[in-house]
Amino acid sequence: MRYFLNRLGFLIVSIWAALTLNFILPRLMPGNPAEIMLAKFQGRMPPQALHAFELQFGFSNKPMITQYFNYLGSMLTGHWGLSYTYYPTSVQTIISGSLPWTLGLLGIVWVIAVTFGTFTGIFIAWRRGGFLDSVTPIITMFFQSIPQFWLALVLVYSLSFSMNLFPMAHGYGNSVTMGWNFPFVSSVVYHAILPAVVIFLGSVSGWIVGMRNNMMMTLGEDYIVFAEAKGVPTRRLIFNYAARNAMLPQITSIAIALSTIIGGQILIEQVFSYPGIGFQLTSAVSGEDYPLIQGMFLIIAVTTLLINFVVDMIYGRLDPRVRRRGATS
Repeated sequence: MRYFLNRLGFLIVSIWAALTLNFILPRLMPGNPAEIMLAKFQGRMPPQALHAFELQFGFSNKPMITQYFNYLGSMLTGHWGLSYTYYPTSVQTIISGSLPWTLGLLGIVWVIAVTFGTFTGIFIAWRRGGFLDSVTPIITMFFQSIPQFWLALVLVYSLSFSMNLFPMAHGYGNSVTMGWNFPFVSSVVYHAILPAVVIFLGSVSGWIVGMRNNMMMTLGEDYIVFAEAKGVPTRRLIFNYAARNAMLPQITSIAIALSTIIGGQILIEQVFSYPGIGFQLTSAVSGEDYPLIQGMFLIIAVTTLLINFVVDMIYGRLDPRVRRRGATS
């Protein structure tokens, strides 16, 4: 229980720090976005509209501490302001519209890559010295050394532009209507094939190599040798004894990978013009859309902290030594 309370307290403090940093950074940036928005209308709106824009964007002359508590209340109630780029669309609407695209693509590919890579690494380590153990490091090193955006450009040029086998951009075709219907779903899957292949090839190698190395170290432990000499069945020896302990470092990598899912694959989404959170974040930065940047940063930071908290709980469950160290710290 003390381990849980320590982790929970750290989570609360970290979320508060992320919220505070999210409040401070935009207010240190120069310029007045309300004036920029007014200038976009090129004199078609009266100067009195500046005050209306300032109210809509949340600018105030109140003391900073008052603004801070108003900001905390807005964040907790989900009022994150209006986007400058897509004015008058709210930040919540833009994030809720782009986040499912990223989660759908990266989430599915990530689950497949982790599952395939973990079990492949276990099998290769158990059959160490064989053909796969000799070939796998070469293949994984090849794909890990290739930048994902470069591989994406190669596939777009060869399979989309030259051979016209796959679409070059966007998340679905222009001729379909959004909804839970077969033409739309099939179009989404068709447009996601190339991005999914690029992300899978770029990530699965790390999972294979990581699990293989962890298993190789675990298989050399004395208790594994003793269990094997005692006649423990192979399946039980691999999964109950070796793989369970070899998974501990892998869980830490899983936490890091989960954090990147929320942030999106910015370069990949840019290459394919995929309407995910990474594509929107790039557009927000280039357009100086501070409320949208602020909202996305908050989503990424809080989700990362929550994922780390859950992984800490899982890690403590798998390894009781972690709970004892965490309870005494």
